[in-house]
Amino acid sequence: MQRLTNRRRFLTGAAAILAAPAILRSTRAYADTPTLRIGHVSPRTGPLAGFAEADDYILQAISEKFGAGIDNNGKTWAIEIISKDSQSNPNRAAEVASELILSDEVDIIVAASTPDTVNPVSDQAELNGTPCITTDCPWQPYFFGRGGVPDKGFENTYHFFWGLEDVIGAFLDLWGKSGAGKTVAGLFPNDADGNAWGDPELGLPKPLAAAGYTLVDPGRYQPLTDDFSAQITAFKEAGCEIVTGNMIPPDFGTFWAQAAQQGFAPKVVTIGKALLFPSVIEGLGDRGIGLTSEVWWSPNHPFKSSLTGVSSADLAGGYTAATGRPWTQPIGFKHALFEVVANVVARAQDLEDPAAIVSAIAATDLSTIVGPVNWSKGPVKNVTKTPLVAGQWQKDEKGLDLKIVANSSAPEIPVNGELQLLG
Repeated sequence: MQRLTNRRRFLTGAAAILAAPAILRSTRAYADTPTLRIGHVSPRTGPLAGFAEADDYILQAISEKFGAGIDNNGKTWAIEIISKDSQSNPNRAAEVASELILSDEVDIIVAASTPDTVNPVSDQAELNGTPCITTDCPWQPYFFGRGGVPDKGFENTYHFFWGLEDVIGAFLDLWGKSGAGKTVAGLFPNDADGNAWGDPELGLPKPLAAAGYTLVDPGRYQPLTDDFSAQITAFKEAGCEIVTGNMIPPDFGTFWAQAAQQGFAPKVVTIGKALLFPSVIEGLGDRGIGLTSEVWWSPNHPFKSSLTGVSSADLAGGYTAATGRPWTQPIGFKHALFEVVANVVARAQDLEDPAAIVSAIAATDLSTIVGPVNWSKGPVKNVTKTPLVAGQWQKDEKGLDLKIVANSSAPEIPVNGELQLLG
């Protein structure tokens, strides 16, 4: 069979990532310069698009870095990246992952940004025997949401990020500094993240109770709801001074506007997912100042890239210089995905054998720009964890910034601000 001749380019904003139709692996492997294809899936559009805001910048820089190829066993392999949009939709994520695997014949697939993208991509990779690396999703909804069994795990799919135990620890650390009352309002959507965060056994309820907090959970709400009146009433009646949960940005915007209209004024609001991005906080105006969230990566993190040698501060600064936009947390993890890929490609015993690539992934022991990645350390098979702290959106002389205000679980990441109560 012969190489298909028509090539096409997927243009994604500023970055042009070379994409090609399916080519027989044997043809690519035995060419003078063999080619290895990497599929990439993230939510470039839809309500989760904030997670992919830096994709163009990262993919362009990585493509340039890979331009000279990667050496493996004395041979240089050219690298092609094919990036596709999950549209913030799990069904679409599964569809484009299947296209990448079956039509584009990628050798490795990577994905990031919440269970809505990560899980369906990983499931397609597992089904088709394709090596897969994912990030930017708490490990419990990734692992248990896919039916994972701790001592068995998966064959082809590997994940690095923090877990619910880490975000709970970071939130408790932050709340303990606040002096706020220990009655907590819980906002959990009826989706993979919300069901994991609110799960009675694996989520927030048990550890919050153990720490002396009372969680007021009115039940799951449907994503993109337009009315949080019932929840706000329950929180007011219970005297909640802290609000927590895991929400997409549009839902938090609706809730926070209605909370003001209905006279609900908590002292601390700590929400996962929705409050990660400066664009969201800016859109909330003055009511965005003082909101708190987990911090997975920042310019303040004391790590550097194994691929380029740049520091966290330099990576964030480079993004701002190139785009005119403030740094966002996914920048570090999108970069780290390709750090791991480069390391795996260089070490794999046989890049024509998916099983050899999977073995190289499992054996990874790498210091990345988001911290160490080492799957031998668990907490379950196919999962390794990265450090987590907590921060607050504050204004300083430079403008809006996410300050790290609680770091007891990861003291190697320094604080650079003090927690301030709302109101």
